[in-house]
Amino acid sequence: QLRRWRQDGDMLALVPTMGALHDGHLTLVRHARTLAERVCVSLFVNPTQFGPNEDLAVYLRDESGDAAKLAALGADLLFVPAVEEMYPPESLTRVTVPGLGDMLEGEYRPGFFTGVATVVCKLLLQALPDVAVFGEKDYQQLLVVRRMCADLCISTRIEGVSTVREADGLALSSRNAYLSAEERQVAPALYRTLSGVVAGLRDGADPIERAAWGEAELLRAGFDEVDYVAVRDSETFAPWPGPSRPGRVLAAARIGRTRLIDNVAVA
Repeated sequence: QLRRWRQDGDMLALVPTMGALHDGHLTLVRHARTLAERVCVSLFVNPTQFGPNEDLAVYLRDESGDAAKLAALGADLLFVPAVEEMYPPESLTRVTVPGLGDMLEGEYRPGFFTGVATVVCKLLLQALPDVAVFGEKDYQQLLVVRRMCADLCISTRIEGVSTVREADGLALSSRNAYLSAEERQVAPALYRTLSGVVAGLRDGADPIERAAWGEAELLRAGFDEVDYVAVRDSETFAPWPGPSRPGRVLAAARIGRTRLIDNVAVA
């Protein structure tokens, strides 16, 4: 089907997802519709990006509900492959992005970005889209995918879309459904704290000291554990050198059994 559309001269956009679609995902689809005549959405809960103690078995799934939402938006095609289709038993090849894929999320979730890079590479080669759309909430993932495409000469343009948030600032995520009512009241502190880190950096605060303040602030707000608060260059992901370069403050923290991530640009 995609080949026929391509032969007709239509531009193709791909929106890779793991399903349980919320308005953040739907915003990506809406944006894709402004970029291409045809939009394909993939729905695949990728097992290779889950660690042994993570939530693969209970990850939210609602294929029929997702299909209805996409049909209402006018998405042209939904691709829902089986695990055996994406990873045949004889499959050996994995894609890694050393360095960039080993820090922050890669450090706390070993193998995560190998799973991401491998499945995204497969999807791009299956669909051969002109553009693929990803959310900036998973900012490190966006950079990993861009680096992979550049290194492997995959010509698909990787488009990032700003994070979609609730009215209180909490970034939309499928995992927000795991939060209890009490935890949901604490969760917006993640965005508030990152915004506070950014405000300090704009006033000239030291990035390392400001990140340490952010970690302490999250614990004071009620988070149970902070994996990291980091200030990085938005393009190279090296430690942010200061206002001469674009920056990004990123964090991952746990509340109850839920791990939340977010990031805010240093403009």
